[in-house]
Amino acid sequence: MTRARQMRRHARKMRRYGFQPMIVMNNGDQLPDVAVTLIGRALWRYRSELAPMYLAATLACAGTVLHLTNPHWWLYLLVATTITAWLLALFGERAGLTLRTERFYAATVAMSAGAWLATVTALGITFRPLVSLLLGGGLVLALPWWVHRRRRAKVRVDRQLAAWPEIAQSVGLAGSHVQSAVVDVWGWRARFALARGQTIQDVIGKVPAIESALGTFRGAVRVQPTRDDRANRFELRVLDTDPHADAIPWPGPSVSSITEPIDLGPFEDATSARVLLLRRHGLFGGVAGSGKSGGINVLMGNLTACPDVVIWAIDLKRGMELQPWASCIDRLATAPEQARVLLRDAVAVLEARAGWLASRGLRVWEPTPALPALVLVIDEYAELADDAPESARDTDSIARRGRAVAVTLLAATQRPTQKAMGKGAVRSQMDVRVSFRVRERRDVDLILGQGMLDAGWHAHRLNAPGKFFLSAPEHDTPRRARAYLLTDEAVAAAVHKHASLRPALDGISRTAIEEAQAGTPPHSAEEQEQSPDTRHRDDRPEAVLWTLLNGAPEEGIPVSHLIKATDMSRPWLYQRLRELSDDGRVTQVTRGRWRATAHHSQ
Repeated sequence: MTRARQMRRHARKMRRYGFQPMIVMNNGDQLPDVAVTLIGRALWRYRSELAPMYLAATLACAGTVLHLTNPHWWLYLLVATTITAWLLALFGERAGLTLRTERFYAATVAMSAGAWLATVTALGITFRPLVSLLLGGGLVLALPWWVHRRRRAKVRVDRQLAAWPEIAQSVGLAGSHVQSAVVDVWGWRARFALARGQTIQDVIGKVPAIESALGTFRGAVRVQPTRDDRANRFELRVLDTDPHADAIPWPGPSVSSITEPIDLGPFEDATSARVLLLRRHGLFGGVAGSGKSGGINVLMGNLTACPDVVIWAIDLKRGMELQPWASCIDRLATAPEQARVLLRDAVAVLEARAGWLASRGLRVWEPTPALPALVLVIDEYAELADDAPESARDTDSIARRGRAVAVTLLAATQRPTQKAMGKGAVRSQMDVRVSFRVRERRDVDLILGQGMLDAGWHAHRLNAPGKFFLSAPEHDTPRRARAYLLTDEAVAAAVHKHASLRPALDGISRTAIEEAQAGTPPHSAEEQEQSPDTRHRDDRPEAVLWTLLNGAPEEGIPVSHLIKATDMSRPWLYQRLRELSDDGRVTQVTRGRWRATAHHSQ
C-alpha cells in the first residue's frame, strides 16, 4: 500500500469518528507547564526550607512500615540513634559542623528523631501522643534550622548560581559554568570554567555587569585567578557586606623576629595579609588621607617587637609621623643634613658587612640579637629627593646591595614618580609594594608596577582609609586588605613595652660608621668646597688610613674598604694596599700588617 493511500485511509477514519484536523499557531513560546510540574519544581526549589517537613514525613512513613513489619527493631533503632547523636556531638566538625552550637543542634535532632522512630516502631503511629509530638517537636526543632544564617546564605548562593547560565548569556560570558562554591564569613566565592577562547581579562572587564546581574552593591564582586593558574578558569568572590567598613583595632605584634612575615591587616576573606621583609625592600604609596601613615604605624609596631632589628628612620616633616616611636628608633633624622649622614653611614655598614661575609665565605647575613638586621624607614621619600638629592646615590646603593647583608629600605610616598624616586634603581628593587588609595588610574602602575591596573589591581577604587593592595612574591593576585588601626594610646603602649627589646648595632657596623664619620669626604661638590679640610686635602689619605687602621678589629678589615676610603690618586698608597692582599685579591689582613702599613704611610 502506497503512502498516499495510507494517508487517505487515516483521514477517512478520523472523519468517521469525528476528529477534525487542527493547526495551532503561537509566537514560539513553550506551552505552559502542567500543575504537577510546577508543584514539583517548587518543592525542589524550596527543599532547604521544607527539609523539616520532609524529615517528619519520612519518619512517619518509616515508623508505620517498621511497626507493621519488624516492631521488635525498636531497641536496635534506639541504640543506633544514641551512637549517632554522640558521634555528631564529638566529631561533627569533620562533617562541616564547625560551631559547637551546630554540633549540639545536630545531636539533639538525631536523638529526638531516632527516639520518636523507635517508639512508633514499637507502639504504632496511632498511639495518641506520637503524632502531636511529631508536629510540635518538629516545629520547635525546625526554628533554628530556618533562622540559621549560614544555611540561608548557602541557599541564596545556590539559587544565584543556578541562574548563572542566564547571567553569563546576558553579560557576554556564554558557555561558562560553575564548578564549585563555598560560603564564608562575609559572602561567597565560586570557581568557574570559561568557554573556549575566553580569558580572565574578559571577566575583569565585565565586573560591573556581573554586579548588576547578581543584584549586589557596587564593588562587591572580585575576580581573581584560581590557585592552579589555569587560563580558562577564574574565581569569583561576592561580598554580602563590606568586611572593611569599620576600622580594625591592632591586635598587637604578629612577629618576634624579622625572619617572620609581618601581619599588616586582614584580607576580605579574613586571612592575614602577611609579608616577609627580610632581604626585601618595600614601597608604601597612596594619596594624603589614604591611611598610608597608619600602615607605617603597623609596620613600626611589629618591627619594634623584634629584638634582631635595628631601626633607622628619616622623617623630613620634622618627625611628625615617626617621633612617637623615637624611643624605639636607634637613629631618627628629621633634617636633610641628618638624612645625608644617616644614609652615608648605612652604606658604610653595608660595605663592612659585605667584607665580613666575604672573609668567612658566607653569602647572607643571618639576623640575631647580636648581629641584628638594619631597617631604614623613610617617610615621604619625595621630600628626601627634593631636599637632599645627593642622597640618591646612597639609596640606590642600599637598594641594589642591601639584601644579602640584611640592610632593608622601606620608603613611603604619595606618588612614586621618576622624579620622586630618583633616576636610579630604587623603585625597581622594591619587592614589596603596598598601595593605598590613589587618585588617578595611572598611579596604580606607578606604585604596584607596569600593567597592574589592567590585571585588576584597582587601587583607585579603594573607598576608605587604611584599605590597600599588597603585591609581593607570595601575594600575586589582587585582594583588598585593610591595615590595622593604632591609636595614640596603642602606639604609646607599644613603645613602652618594646623599648627594652631594642638591640644595639653589632661591632662590625659600629666600626664602619666610626670610620665613615672620621674619613669619608662630603658627597656634594658644594660641601667639598665649603669644607675646612679642603686646603689640607693632600694629607687626608694618610690621616684617613691611620684612623681606619687604629679602629680595625682583630680580624682586620677589607682591603677594598681601605682603598675606597683613601685617595686612589696616590700610587704608592694604592700599591702598598694591593701588596698586602693575597695575589691581588681583596682579603682580610691582620692588625699587625695594617699597622705596618700605617707606619710606612707616616
